[in-house]
Amino acid sequence: MRNFVLVFILVSLSCSDQHRKKSNDWIALFDGSSLNGWRAYNGEVMPPGWKIIDSVLTFTTEQILEEDYDYTGSRDIIFGAEEFDNFELYVEWKIPEGGNSGIFYHLKEGYEGASVVAPEYQLLDDENYAEIHNYELKDWQLTAADYAMHVPDTLQKTLYPPNNWNSSRIIFTPENVEHWLNGKKVLSFVPWSKEWYQKKNSGKWNNAPDYGKFRIGYIGFQDHGSNLYFKNIKIKKL
Repeated sequence: MRNFVLVFILVSLSCSDQHRKKSNDWIALFDGSSLNGWRAYNGEVMPPGWKIIDSVLTFTTEQILEEDYDYTGSRDIIFGAEEFDNFELYVEWKIPEGGNSGIFYHLKEGYEGASVVAPEYQLLDDENYAEIHNYELKDWQLTAADYAMHVPDTLQKTLYPPNNWNSSRIIFTPENVEHWLNGKKVLSFVPWSKEWYQKKNSGKWNNAPDYGKFRIGYIGFQDHGSNLYFKNIKIKKL
């Protein structure tokens, strides 16, 4: 009986170790050499303007060819090979002066646009965007915000100037969501909480009934017309 108990304990510990190892395994969504798994939102191939340049997933308007001018599909892109529920996502990115983009998660297809259904980690040139575009920014539109929902802590936030690399992390569980920017946690909130629903139903998403409701979906990037650069895109299942 003593030997049986010992074997049971050893097997249990081994299974626990395997589970921890699995949960710590990063999955490369973009390895710098292939666009496997990537495509347009609601599409079958990548939109015009996207290429791999020097191991960087790159969008520039100069890469849009004349034969692409009639393209009418979505310019937002997704990693369409797999959906994720609870995760830790890491990505390095840079944008030019006046640049604007975002990271979507729990994204579902079939909608007019990604933003009406998927939460978004905002990416923006905070310093220059308003002046360049003659637009008054709100605090929930700045980099690392949970777009139109939650505002990052400016005391913890370090955003590098345009055309410099930044790093972002999103950690999602049903108990807590964290936004990290350049190694510092700048935002946390509880999804689907009373406070979350109050924000959702009293702001930009009041008339978007499916916003944020899905608990599993695709990872995606927003194309807002400016040049975009992404690398070291990886995810860990939690």
